[in-house]
Amino acid sequence: MLTAGFARILGPANGGEVARVLASDPIAGCLVAARFEQAGMDSRALGGQFWGVGGGRDGVCFDGPNLVPLSGDKHSLKAFAQAASRGGRRCASILGPAELVLPLWDRLSGRWGPAREVREDQPLLACTERVQCATDPLMRPVCPEELEIYYPAAVAMFTEEVGVDPRWPDGGTGYRARVEELIRSGRSFARFDGDRVVAKAEIGAMSSRAGLIQGVWVTPECRGQGLAAPAVATLADHIRSLGRIPSLYVNAHNLSARAAYKRVGFRQVGTFASVLF
Repeated sequence: MLTAGFARILGPANGGEVARVLASDPIAGCLVAARFEQAGMDSRALGGQFWGVGGGRDGVCFDGPNLVPLSGDKHSLKAFAQAASRGGRRCASILGPAELVLPLWDRLSGRWGPAREVREDQPLLACTERVQCATDPLMRPVCPEELEIYYPAAVAMFTEEVGVDPRWPDGGTGYRARVEELIRSGRSFARFDGDRVVAKAEIGAMSSRAGLIQGVWVTPECRGQGLAAPAVATLADHIRSLGRIPSLYVNAHNLSARAAYKRVGFRQVGTFASVLF
């Protein structure tokens, strides 16, 4: 089916090209690879679809909850912009390698209107060697019965980081389900002090080659005590024990977070950009 220009919706016959693109940069592609490895090219299970130029040989983009360009040159990005502009914006953000996201947004901004925020410089980090600082022995997987304690911390983290309350507009039904899913899959970790979450972090996506850490948060009254690095080290060590590469991305201006991640052993391997709506 032709979407626009030379961008077509990819089907099962193009799965090999999608797999090749994702394998070419397993750290940058972790978020999408985690879905693809579970669902293949089944759009319903994926929660989205892949667009390709030249059957995926000349460019691939994932159109799902986030619009994620994965490969392509300026001609491919033009085709993806044409495809994305049909029917209006559906995604919550454009996310991925800065060299793809920013040119794509340049072509879409006049059609979609202003973004709420454009984060042009987000270092993509990976911990390819052993963890270099002590882990936090009190940082552990959140139990399902701790959802009610954990959920307010997750809301506070999201609101602080993204700038909007994740409970809008459905009262939190969708976000609560996502938080519960992460807990039940053993990918939400926290340090508790009684009934209070002191620190938290999540493995937002796990592919066969990488794990993406997200949602790192320390309660405001405990900041400046050196809790973040050991907390993240705990997740990084866990991901490494599963045979994956720990990864994350951070805003370039967040110097305290970058210093903490450097202590753990994370080093920059690329640059992401995010366009938030």
